[in-house]
Order: sequence, then structure tokens, then C-alpha cells
Amino acid sequence: MDTKKEHRIALFLDFENLVTNTGFTAGNFDLQPAMDRLLERGKVVFRRAYCDWSRFKEAKGNLHEFGVELIDVPPSTRSGKNGADMRLVIDALELCYAREHIDTFAIASGDSDFCPLAYKLRENGRQLIGLAVKEATSPLFVKACDEFIYLRPRTRAEKEKEKRGHEHDEAAKGRKHGKGHEAGERHGKDASGNKDKEKGKAEAKTEVPELALEVVQRLLARATGPLNPSLIKETIVRKEPDFDEREHGFSTFAKLLASMEQEGLLRRVQQGRQWYVVGPDAAPPEPPKRRGARNAEEEDEEEVYPDPVDDF
Repeated sequence: MDTKKEHRIALFLDFENLVTNTGFTAGNFDLQPAMDRLLERGKVVFRRAYCDWSRFKEAKGNLHEFGVELIDVPPSTRSGKNGADMRLVIDALELCYAREHIDTFAIASGDSDFCPLAYKLRENGRQLIGLAVKEATSPLFVKACDEFIYLRPRTRAEKEKEKRGHEHDEAAKGRKHGKGHEAGERHGKDASGNKDKEKGKAEAKTEVPELALEVVQRLLARATGPLNPSLIKETIVRKEPDFDEREHGFSTFAKLLASMEQEGLLRRVQQGRQWYVVGPDAAPPEPPKRRGARNAEEEDEEEVYPDPVDDF
């Protein structure tokens, strides 16, 4: 995605879809991970969630904390089905035509019924990001999006890890004030050891995906100069909207490229503050001329004067 422009994002949540057979409940649904991923891409300027809120009262407080407007859609049939998805589609299209500054739409649902909405938004030049639980998401909707982010409930291990992190912070505060120094130090060493073990396990599982290899090879074959890493990532995501390098053991895309460099598939070069990607056999770029040296030469030229003419 374009990193030079700050995107304006509208977030729509089909809430009932997110908490039905997904592992989430109204009480434990956490919007923070999804918001963190969206805020990496721009400002979330519009937030709405749709469902029959009389059935999901426990979620109201959490969503209000994130500034989400709750649209109540009561059951419209005897079977209890409501028109939340239809209301969401109407509001999204209305916003698309009325607010041109909003260039990105995030639809939190795994329902393939939103595919026509996805096609219409993209037809009007909008980026579309999908969010849902992987096991409850239609592959058709994934392919209809420009990018797809999978949500998942936090596991017990992750909650315990977060708890240990808070305990570690408390121990650090104790050391700062001269209390519990030895206990805090032992806890810090244990935590550091655990992190090293986890890091080692993560590195052991890393594997460069075939899609990344294919995209890099094709882009380098057609390139007439260095490639920006963001272009490579954008191309991969266009081919596979739900691509996530973390699923292959890499915490960042830069580490994925570094692994490919170690395998001799590409070479990374730095120009100024920016890193670029070139072919493994590409000639090294010429170092830029030093401004100081050039200015010194110009100053020397300016200081050379002809000898004065002696008229006497």
C-alpha cells in the first residue's frame, strides 16, 4: 500500500458474524489488535458496528471505548434474522459516494455476501481491507479484498505472557527503588532466557514462502533499477490478500528479505536512509559524491584570482 499518503479508513463491523462460531464472545471480543493493524495504515475516521445489541450487551462497553458507533438492527423476521448486513452495505456505499477523502474501507466480516460490496468499492477506487476469523471466513470474500487481516482470540498462553510482562515491569520498578533487587534480577534473567528460547524456536521454523520467491524473481527480472521493499510487499498482497509473513516465522517483512538475501536470492543496498532490493549479481551502486568535497572545490576555484596588471 502507498506509504507516502496517510490513508483515511472507514471501519464497518458485522458484529454478529464476528462472534458466531469463531471463538469470540460478546464478553471477550477485543478490538485492539485489529485497530493496531489499521492504524499502521492510516487514520480510522469512521467506526460503526451493526447487530441486534439486545443480544450482545456485554460488548457495548468495550466498543464504546474505541469510539465505535453502535447501530441497532432488531430482528425483522420470525426466525430472528435481522438486516444488519443490508444496512451495512447501504451505509458503506453512501459513505463512498459522499466522502471522497475516505479512500480505504475495512469490513469486519467473513461473509461472502459482502463480495458485491467489495467489488463496487474497488470499482470506485477504494482500497478494501477485510477482517475476520480465519476458520469462519469465506475464501471468496478473501479474494474480493485488497488485503485481509485474520483475527483470533488471545490464547491462555498469550494472557499468561502478558501477565508475566506486567510482573517484570513491577520487578523493574522495584529494582529502581532499591527493593527486591535480587528477586527482580533473577526474574529478569529468567524472562530473558525464555525470550531467547522463544526466539530460537521462531527462527527454527522460518521458511521463505514460494509466493515471495516467485514475486521477487519476477520483479527483479523486469526491474531497471533498485526495488523498494514496499513494492514487493504490495505485489505479494495483491496476489494473496491474506499474506502475513509472521505465519512463516518472520516477525517483519524486512527479516523475510534478509533471509532471502542469506540464500543468495537478492541483495539489499542502502541509498541514503532507504533500503532497496537488487538482484544478487547487480553491480554495486556508485557512492554519491561528498557535498563537502564539491563545495571545497568550488571554493578553491572562486579563490583563484589572476595576478594584477602592473601599470607602472
